[in-house]
Amino acid sequence: MVAEAEVVVQQSIPVLDHVQYRSCSTSTSCSNLQEASSPGCEPICSPKPLSADLARSQTDTRSPENTLVSTVLDFVPCLRSGSFSDIGPRRYMEDEHITIDDLSTQLGRFFGFPKPSAFYGVFDGHGGPEAAAYVRKNVLRLIFEDAKFPQTSIVDDAFLVDVENSLRKAFLSADLALADDSSVSSSSGTTALTALILGRLLMVANTGDCRAVLCRKGEAIDMSQDHRPNYASERRRVEELGGYIDDGYLNGVLSVTRALGDWDMKLPRGSASPLIADPEFRQVDLTEDDEFLIMGCDGIWDVMSSQQAVSLVRRGLRRHDDPEQCAKDLVMEALRLNTFDNLTVIVVCFTSLDHMEPSPSQQRRFKCCSLSAEALSRLGCLLDSNGTH
Repeated sequence: MVAEAEVVVQQSIPVLDHVQYRSCSTSTSCSNLQEASSPGCEPICSPKPLSADLARSQTDTRSPENTLVSTVLDFVPCLRSGSFSDIGPRRYMEDEHITIDDLSTQLGRFFGFPKPSAFYGVFDGHGGPEAAAYVRKNVLRLIFEDAKFPQTSIVDDAFLVDVENSLRKAFLSADLALADDSSVSSSSGTTALTALILGRLLMVANTGDCRAVLCRKGEAIDMSQDHRPNYASERRRVEELGGYIDDGYLNGVLSVTRALGDWDMKLPRGSASPLIADPEFRQVDLTEDDEFLIMGCDGIWDVMSSQQAVSLVRRGLRRHDDPEQCAKDLVMEALRLNTFDNLTVIVVCFTSLDHMEPSPSQQRRFKCCSLSAEALSRLGCLLDSNGTH
C-alpha cells in the first residue's frame, strides 16, 4: 500500500463566474450563457504510466495472459468532450453544467493528480435557477479546496477512499452553503451529477435523477442510480425517516429523493429529513473497451433508455467523431420524443475514432464472398464478350 501524499494547497481556486472552462474546441457549451470560443488543440492525453507499479507490470509480458494485462495497464484515456443544453418546453432554464478536460489548467501546478485529470458536472435545478447556478459557480472550490482533496500521482485503495470522502464532504458542504446564502431561495434546489477522471479511474458521484452512462463496446452501463421515489430502496429510506410518497412525489411535492438545497423541506437544520444530499458513488478502471460517457439530466432519460442513448451517440461518433454534435443530437431526439423538461447532455470520449470497433453494418460492407467455378467461368465469358465490343 502506498502512503497517502500530504495535501498542500498553496493557491486559491476562483469561482466559476459565467465561464465554461475547457481545454479543447470540442469541449464547448451551448447553454444560455454567452461563451468565448477557445482555440483548437489536441485531446487531453498522457503518455506516462499511472505509477511505478504499473510501469513494472509492463515487463515479462510474453504470454497471451500477460499481454492482455499489459494492454489494460498501458491504456491511457484520450479525453475530449462536448456539451449541449436547451430550454425545452419550459419557460425558464434551470440546468447548469461544467466541462473541464484538463484539471491541471484550472487548479495549477500545486495540485498533483494522475494524468490525465478531468472533471464534469450536470446540475438540474428546480424551484428556480439559484441553487444550480451557485453549485456550478463554486464546485471547484468546494471539492478541491474546502474538502481538502487528496493529492498523489498513484491511485491505490487509500486514495480512492479519500477521494470518495472528499466528494461526499463537498456535496454536503454545498447543501449547507445553499441554506446560508441569502440569494438562494429556501425552495430552490438542484440535483448534482459529477464525473471525475484521474488516470484510468472514473468515479461518478450522484445526488438526484441525472444519469451517467458508460459505453463499453457498444453496451450501456449505468454509472449512477436515479434517486426517485418509485425505487424501492429510496422509498423504504424515505418512509423510515417519516416521509411519504404521494403519486410518485416525495411528500407530495418533489420528484426526487435526494437533492442539494430545498431547505424548506429539510428544516430545522440537523433534523432527520427524508430528503438528503448524500451522494452515491460508482467507479471503474477504464480500458480500451470503454468508448465514451454520457451525462444527462432527467429530461433525456424520461423519454429514452440508456442503451438507446448509447446507440445514438455511437452512431454519431462513427459518422463525424464530434462529441458536441452527439450531445446536440441526443437533445434534439429527446425533444422529438416530446420530453417536457430542460435538457442538458455532456459526452466525454475516451478514445479516438481509430480505436473504435467497426459497427456490424461496416463489417458487412467489407465482407468478402466466394464464387463457384461455374460462376467464374460465366463471368469470364461475359467480360471477354464485352471486351470484343
